[in-house]
Amino acid sequence: MEIDLRPMLPADAPAVAALIRAAFAAQAVATDPPPSALRETAGSVAATLAQGGGAVAMAAGAAVGAVLWQPRDGGLYMGRLAVAPGWRGRGVARALVAAAEAAARAQGQPRLHLSTRLVLADNRRLFAACGFREAALHAHPGYAAPTYVDMEKSLT
Repeated sequence: MEIDLRPMLPADAPAVAALIRAAFAAQAVATDPPPSALRETAGSVAATLAQGGGAVAMAAGAAVGAVLWQPRDGGLYMGRLAVAPGWRGRGVARALVAAAEAAARAQGQPRLHLSTRLVLADNRRLFAACGFREAALHAHPGYAAPTYVDMEKSLT
């Protein structure tokens, strides 16, 4: 079955919030602290969408992937990349990353950047394969050791 990639609309917020929660709950590796994405709501998705934009991957009338972005820290920050568990490994994530990159280029942004958990090796490999490099390690509040990494892709 093919996917249809299109700009995210405010009306998509409830379905996208549910997709994000389902996708992050089904991560291959448990993360500590738990992902804040599990608390996404239609309202929080709509608020992020209003500050930037997003894309949704549709198949048979259902959202199977989504990504949000917004201008931040001298570039376009890509967040909440989510693919329904049954749709993983089919190129949906790469298509969503490409949509975010196209949006960044259209806005004249010099870079696309994101954050991902250190323990999510598959995510880090995917982003590296899409041209991102690891830029900085960070620890969540209350953690002594790094828990996530900032990754960026230069667009200049």
